[in-house]
Amino acid sequence: MDVTSITAIVTGGCSGLGLATATALREAGARVALFDLNEEAGTTRVNDLGSDDTLFCKVDVRDETQVKQAIDEVVQKFGDVRLCINCAGIAPASRILNRDGKATPLDGFQSAIDINLVGTFNVARLVAQTMAAQQPLEQTGERGLIINTASIAGYEGQIGQCAYAASKGGIISMTLPMARDLSALGIRVNTIAPGVMGTPMLLGMPEHVQDALSANVPFPKRLGLPEEFAALAVHMATNSYMNGETVRLDGALRMAPK
Repeated sequence: MDVTSITAIVTGGCSGLGLATATALREAGARVALFDLNEEAGTTRVNDLGSDDTLFCKVDVRDETQVKQAIDEVVQKFGDVRLCINCAGIAPASRILNRDGKATPLDGFQSAIDINLVGTFNVARLVAQTMAAQQPLEQTGERGLIINTASIAGYEGQIGQCAYAASKGGIISMTLPMARDLSALGIRVNTIAPGVMGTPMLLGMPEHVQDALSANVPFPKRLGLPEEFAALAVHMATNSYMNGETVRLDGALRMAPK
């Protein structure tokens, strides 16, 4: 897939991993649609990335109607959708029982599953529907690629990460069957499972916390860069034989209990 001439949707595209990926795609020449809830950031990002080839859509990834309308808007403006990168998500932390022995509220767990897992699946299924109706690319025969974002917490969830780990583990688990479901249509599916990344959320933590996280990474002993996530996403687009894979991006980190 030649990213210089495609249209990509990036959910959570106004910050963190999503913004880094959208920026890399625009620098490569792709047209990009940012799906996000932050309208103010959306306006800024469109201006920064170039209004002719960038579109912002206010989208709650859990909402079927909003996602459908946004995809239709992308097709109307750019003509097609070849790449979708799902980065929208939250990272809650809560132990099952608090210090007083009271159970954590169920709505926190439900919210993580709804946004991270259901939201990812919702966007993927609807964008796949659009991709399936497109003509395959002449060189590769593929109609599109969906890249989902998991986390190494989906393998080694830490204390307090039940909700987050369950949501990301679900994304990992559905990667292969989703790829198998869509293979006959020429649509590939891959997942990136990042480790501790230098996103605004993590960089907002105290410096000693960041240092402690970096110290646990075997090599390179630092936080991952959002640009490294973006580079892997772009590689997945250009490597047409990569399908049904979940790739860890973590400097060989295996998470301890805490």
